[in-house]
Amino acid sequence: MSERVNVLMLGGAKRVSLARLLKSAGSRLGIDVSIVSYEIVPEVPIASEGEVVVGLRWRDAGIYDSLAQVISERDINVVLPFVDGAIEICSALRRRHPDVFIPVSDFEVAHKMFDKAEAARVFATHGFDIPATYDGNDCRFPAILKPREGSASRGIVVARTAKDLAEAGDLSRYLVQEYIENADEYTVDCYVSTVSGRVACAVPRLRISTSGGEVDRTETRRIPTLMQQSEHILTELKFRGPITLQFLHDKATDRYLLMEINPRLGGGVVCSIHAGADIAEMILRESRGEEARRIDDWRDRALMTRYFAEVMF
Repeated sequence: MSERVNVLMLGGAKRVSLARLLKSAGSRLGIDVSIVSYEIVPEVPIASEGEVVVGLRWRDAGIYDSLAQVISERDINVVLPFVDGAIEICSALRRRHPDVFIPVSDFEVAHKMFDKAEAARVFATHGFDIPATYDGNDCRFPAILKPREGSASRGIVVARTAKDLAEAGDLSRYLVQEYIENADEYTVDCYVSTVSGRVACAVPRLRISTSGGEVDRTETRRIPTLMQQSEHILTELKFRGPITLQFLHDKATDRYLLMEINPRLGGGVVCSIHAGADIAEMILRESRGEEARRIDDWRDRALMTRYFAEVMF
């Protein structure tokens, strides 16, 4: 008889492909994976692969009691966050539900990543290579202004003159950095063992194009410098579980500059999984106490492109 693992996704509304990959990994391991996703509306695509539980928003006072009820009633074994607001929730849940596998970093580590200015200070303190960062008074142009909180490239301003900078308003609301014109963006999909703290994989992907803030065309790239840089960062900051690092490759200087760290699974991680770095399997193995196997032989130049699909209700 197959072992059963019930996975609770927090905000996994569109992560249909990843749900399928979790089920596929489970099948290879002799595990029957069942998917539950916690959402604010029932009509979301993930309903095609599992049960949708309608619940509260992340900042609602009753969120922990609500999730505790779901964990108990659905006999949840694994909880995975898919949006930034759910990561800190998961850090707290891990303390409240020690018998449930929740592969996230400690609250103190993760919390600093949600304020871009605070994260940049952490990166600079550790000596990581990042774009030149300004306080507004010493700004050089062109500069890029990123809202300190938020994601999916919303609210970003490129200031090419002092007038542009003044029109942006209160600069304390932004992280202000040099704007690098001739650059490529890279994502590195990583998994750090919750058992040993060792990095099990670090797979760079070139972000070729995006739609609505999500990558829709991406390709794995075996870049030893970037892989080593990523492992150093993960080890220094003591991250755990699935982590997504974002870099900018400055072509003029051939430097890989750390932009941000998302301590969760990224939307494009399916590319790295299909390339052979099976983070879905790593999660399931560690959920039953095994250490994730290190994977270095993933396929270089594995290209993923996306299309729209419909789920009818």
